[in-house]
Amino acid sequence: MKVAVIGGGPSGLVTLKYLVRAHLNLDCEPIEARLFELEDGVGGAFANRTYEDAELVSSKQLTTFSDFRCRVDRDFLSASDYVQYLRDYCSYFRLWPSIELGAKVRSVRAHSSQGYVIEYDKKSSELFRWRCDAVAVCAGLHREPNLPIIPGLNHVPEVMHSSDFKTRSQFGINKTVMIIGSGETGADVAYLAVNSPTKQVLMCHKDGFHFAPKVAHSVYRNPGPILLPILGRKPNPNEPGIPIDVSRANLFDTTYVHQALRNSMILWEYYNYYIKALLWVCSGTTSGMDQWVGEISQARHHPSKSPSLWFYALRSAFVQTPIPDTHGRQVDLAPLPKRINDSGVVEFVDNGRPEYDRLKFRTIQPDVIVLCTGYQQTFPFLDNTHKTSTHHLSSYVRGIWRRDEPAMGFIGFVRPSLGAIPPLAEMQAQLWVLNLMAPHKLSNLKAEDEIHYKLHSKYDDRVTYGVDHESYAYQLALDMNSAPGIVDIWRITQTIHITSMYRLLIIWAFGAHFNTKFRLIGPWAWEGALEVLVSEELWHTITRRPILFGETQFIGAGSRLID
Repeated sequence: MKVAVIGGGPSGLVTLKYLVRAHLNLDCEPIEARLFELEDGVGGAFANRTYEDAELVSSKQLTTFSDFRCRVDRDFLSASDYVQYLRDYCSYFRLWPSIELGAKVRSVRAHSSQGYVIEYDKKSSELFRWRCDAVAVCAGLHREPNLPIIPGLNHVPEVMHSSDFKTRSQFGINKTVMIIGSGETGADVAYLAVNSPTKQVLMCHKDGFHFAPKVAHSVYRNPGPILLPILGRKPNPNEPGIPIDVSRANLFDTTYVHQALRNSMILWEYYNYYIKALLWVCSGTTSGMDQWVGEISQARHHPSKSPSLWFYALRSAFVQTPIPDTHGRQVDLAPLPKRINDSGVVEFVDNGRPEYDRLKFRTIQPDVIVLCTGYQQTFPFLDNTHKTSTHHLSSYVRGIWRRDEPAMGFIGFVRPSLGAIPPLAEMQAQLWVLNLMAPHKLSNLKAEDEIHYKLHSKYDDRVTYGVDHESYAYQLALDMNSAPGIVDIWRITQTIHITSMYRLLIIWAFGAHFNTKFRLIGPWAWEGALEVLVSEELWHTITRRPILFGETQFIGAGSRLID
């Protein structure tokens, strides 16, 4: 069988790896796979669309692939570190001979008999063709900038999309910088701007946001709440903290949850009130950790009542998250711009919030606008027979392939609410390749098993492909019969040292859904999985939790709503 992989980011590379090594696990003929990457190097958006001091928002422990761990000794990798990790991944698994760099795919069309024909060029007028039996589309979510239409935008001296932003020197000196968008990139760019010699920094939002720390209980990155600060208690300088995305226990959350409970809103309602209560106790606000502005609107948030001020004061005497001194520097919150007049002055949308009232009589004349407005997902190389969009992908089998065309898979086109795309892409690649080469090893892929992991969104929302990371990963593992149960874990513990036995049981029950867990058994079982699972790297995600197994930790389930 011949398989084409389009895109050399994390999703494409991990798909290529499972294709070229499928015969080692699935007792099938070796697959001839070829990856086509437009740029001159691998890494995708991490290599080509990042900026100064860019750091992954997901932890190293969760983001790295199941059978190739990262040696960098910190929780969050820089973009350059991660690109180097991907290069090392290609070298370790000997993927380079199967990778075509500088190859722009012009079209993918069905062959007259069967299979597909890939047409591509190598930055020349000459067109090459390669016939194959299956295609993995891994072009990524972050390729074509989404550019909003704002009347008068041309009256601003400098306007750029975040994909063109590389260094804080682009802000200039003593300039007013306005960032449009309040997502991860918008927050990053705003932080860089306010820490540069700028005059004023504004961040515009559509309907609120929810900021949460990447690390909990770290005096360096995000100090945890202090009990009885009225007695002069201070943060513990020796507290390393724990990445939020690996602080969630899975037992009875995704593992061993009855189907009726899994598909209902009961667990989500519990998380909604639990998290809000925890946020309020720790920092006095339910909008986010120490977040007092930019709250998500009530239509997309469960309602809550505001207690009187004396109760806030009483609470902060018992529990309070330390508030850092910003030395007068701040990012001003603003509504989205409605238009920009001929003089370059912004007229904002009246969103009925305090920030509009504060700005409506002020003259805001930005020198630089950075559009942190995300990306559009398009597939210009697909012919009309295969045209699709991320709106349609949510209806595919597990969001990967059409039921009537399993030979074309879309890998990496999901967005976890709290988690990472690369490990989910690895699980998707496993499922897709298994369905291609050994479908008899799969469980029945029932559509009703897709309800519980999808995040709720309106059809006209820009992002309609959101999933809950833990629930989605676990469902794919169940589909492949690679989710170990307590009997499987107990059987494994009978053959290992007591220390490893203890660690394995604890990590299986109270750790996050690391992909390596799903390599213990099943069609993709790997002999090195046990060693990785009980290693110091993953064990520390348990021991660094401030309270037993982190069960009173901030849990990142959140609301089934997408900003």
